[in-house]
Amino acid sequence: MANITLEQVSKVYPNGFKAVKEVDLDVADGEFMVLVGPSGCGKTTLLRMVAGLEDISGGTLKIGEKVVNDLGPKERDIAMVFQNYALYPHMTVGENIGFALKLRKLPKAEIQRKVKEAADILGLTEWIDRKPGQLSGGQRQRVAMGRAIVREPSVFLMDEPLSNLDAKLRVQMRAEVSRIQRRLGVATVYVTHDQVEAMTMGDRVAVMRDGVLQQCADPQTLYDHPVNIFVGAFIGSPAMNLYEAVLDDAAAGLALGSQHVTLPETVRVARPGLARLGGKQVVIGLRPEHLPAAEDAAHANVIEGDVELVEALGSELLVHFNIDATRVLAEGATDKDEVAMRGGEGVARVDPRAPVKPGSRGRFGVDTERMQFFDAGSGQAIWG
Repeated sequence: MANITLEQVSKVYPNGFKAVKEVDLDVADGEFMVLVGPSGCGKTTLLRMVAGLEDISGGTLKIGEKVVNDLGPKERDIAMVFQNYALYPHMTVGENIGFALKLRKLPKAEIQRKVKEAADILGLTEWIDRKPGQLSGGQRQRVAMGRAIVREPSVFLMDEPLSNLDAKLRVQMRAEVSRIQRRLGVATVYVTHDQVEAMTMGDRVAVMRDGVLQQCADPQTLYDHPVNIFVGAFIGSPAMNLYEAVLDDAAAGLALGSQHVTLPETVRVARPGLARLGGKQVVIGLRPEHLPAAEDAAHANVIEGDVELVEALGSELLVHFNIDATRVLAEGATDKDEVAMRGGEGVARVDPRAPVKPGSRGRFGVDTERMQFFDAGSGQAIWG
């Protein structure tokens, strides 16, 4: 077993493109670390550098106490599970799992023992004599994991291993992978572009953008205390509603378009940095779940918007509405996002029995204690 330490690790390609920029990251022994971010953010490149499949341009990479910058993949004591299962179709499940051990010329009895142990852990015992073509996608992915487990590596690396599965199976396999990792207790780095997958699986989650590590923390901290607009918008589904707003001179309230929101003293105490921005523009973030339907006067703050679409999900309603405030797009948003989110469009997550209908005027309570504040220029969160 071993920990992984990255110190100022960078990757620069011959054409000058910087794929990974001075990343510092520690993965403790037994920890499940998830790298997440949009396509092209550098997460897979970083994983491949840990695996030894990409050269490191700068910095230091340690596995355990050993610097492994110049070591090949076979010398790093790692096992990798890829998006593509890469199973041998002519071999049985047991033969696929034990193939690497056979190449190492281990005794037949030892190979059989390790294959049996891996199959038991993964729930593959009854399919041990079947071939990959007779298995479901989830079973094939477990065989790929079994091939990694039998090697008893110091580190597991997983590159979007669930992305080829259908939605229902992905949810099931998320729990399976987490359970197996906890049972084995091996440091694991898991790459995904799916923030829901990241939040539900990782002990900690490292959010990347354009090769730069934005924030690394446990899932709840990322949700409650994003360090900038990008992390705030990337974490959470549906995404955080971001609007331009103007604080009043005393920072005791703000103008959200033509509507006014009062900020309680608890918010001003928690974020003393707001005081110096009195009378200035900021960006506020409101998660859909912090905008409940306001059917009575119990909410200190209420905003109103024109309801355009209601998505009924059984346990909740997702209400798409418009207010006369300017929507802010997170850095890195695409033209498609620009079209999808115009003007003051927002989303609220409300009770399924709330009386909201398309074409009506919706009233939503504002949970100011959960509201996020960002600097309009830098995009950084406003705290002290």
